[in-house]
Amino acid sequence: MKVVILAGGLGTRLAEETEVRPKPMVEIGGHPILWHIMKIYAAQGFNEFFIALGYKSEIIKRYFLDYYTLSGNMSVNLSNGKVEISENEQLDDWTVNLIDTGQRSMTGGRIKRLEPFLKDGTFMVTYGDGVANVNLQELVKFHHLHGKMATVMAVHPPARYGELLINEDSTTNFSEKPQTHEGWINGGFMILEPKVLDYLSGDESILELEGLERLANEGQLIAYKHYGFWQCMDTLRDKRQLEAAWESGNPPWKVW
Repeated sequence: MKVVILAGGLGTRLAEETEVRPKPMVEIGGHPILWHIMKIYAAQGFNEFFIALGYKSEIIKRYFLDYYTLSGNMSVNLSNGKVEISENEQLDDWTVNLIDTGQRSMTGGRIKRLEPFLKDGTFMVTYGDGVANVNLQELVKFHHLHGKMATVMAVHPPARYGELLINEDSTTNFSEKPQTHEGWINGGFMILEPKVLDYLSGDESILELEGLERLANEGQLIAYKHYGFWQCMDTLRDKRQLEAAWESGNPPWKVW
């Protein structure tokens, strides 16, 4: 099953990092968050990727172009320019298709531009800034079991502040930045049928409005509730939290 990763946005809420590189290339633990996302998929058997590029696409292209060369030792003969690569670490067996989908295209527009590659079967979609320990095989089974045109992984977003439970001025419980108890949101790991492409128009098309909202109204969208770890990287604070989790040695999204 093909995996689409939306990697063309401006990432304005993370401007401290995205002025010089696209958001999916912001690093966590020395690797772009895009690499972390792809590792989550590949570890569970999904390794054919279509990266929808836009803002600063050349940086993502260069990363994958140099991926093999820079992963091992290198010998360069300066007299003739011959390069030999040796002792490469075990590299990922991925097929990565890097597709320019427009500088200003919206989420639906980027997917619509990939239609020639996606119209032959069910495909997966995610954003280039969020990680989770979701069981993707179970997500696929859930999608096929319910027979809808689209499945979205639903999550409770982490609370921004500590939670106090109060009974007549007495604090009965304190929880620092817990998962919220109410309100599900789109966690970004989605499965779509090719018919969804018909709901999308040009570059201004927004997947979440023209696609998911309309599908929900028609009873063709189902939510897979994920109770495990999930976090997106919207702000510098989010980046620092993910970095700290990686440095702990046991990041919860590392399923490989």
